[in-house]
Amino acid sequence: MAKITKETIIGDILDIAPETAPLFLSIGMHCLGCPSSRGETVEEACMVHGIDADGFLEQVNRFLEAGEAAK
Repeated sequence: MAKITKETIIGDILDIAPETAPLFLSIGMHCLGCPSSRGETVEEACMVHGIDADGFLEQVNRFLEAGEAAK
């Protein structure tokens, strides 16, 4: 899987890797099914929720890399 960036759309992440949903939920992004949230970039969503985008991206990408390594 390609690395997730600040410009990546949340809906795209959830379509490709639905197992990341708990990461979003854990930082307060509870409206993952909402049409507007699925169209937001990671950076936009982090800004709205007061989350450090760089730190969150590090967490998401580590999670995805671990999943790839386990295959």
